[in-house]
Amino acid sequence: MAETNVIQIRKNDQVKVIAGKDLGRSGRVLKVLREKNRVVVEGVCMLKKHTKANPSKNLKGGIVEREAPIHISNVMIVCGSCGKATRIGHSLMTDGKKIRICRSCGTSLDK
Repeated sequence: MAETNVIQIRKNDQVKVIAGKDLGRSGRVLKVLREKNRVVVEGVCMLKKHTKANPSKNLKGGIVEREAPIHISNVMIVCGSCGKATRIGHSLMTDGKKIRICRSCGTSLDK
């Protein structure tokens, strides 16, 4: 059985790309692919797919742009309060709940 890494980025997090062809772009995480250590980010790593028209499914033919997965190591989470890309730390609340915190300013990243 293959062991999966702990992924600290979650769906709907705001992230910034720190490596690759989309360096510097930011967007919201649409999907997390745990098995492959990848995330799909809105508006980042766009690829063109040629589709054939299918009248029975009401699909138009042509070139469709969609987001492709990007490796988790190439993105960093953006803190909502300080507004910069930061590493993720963890802290225990008084009720015993574990939350993610910003390493720069120390505020909570969880809603």
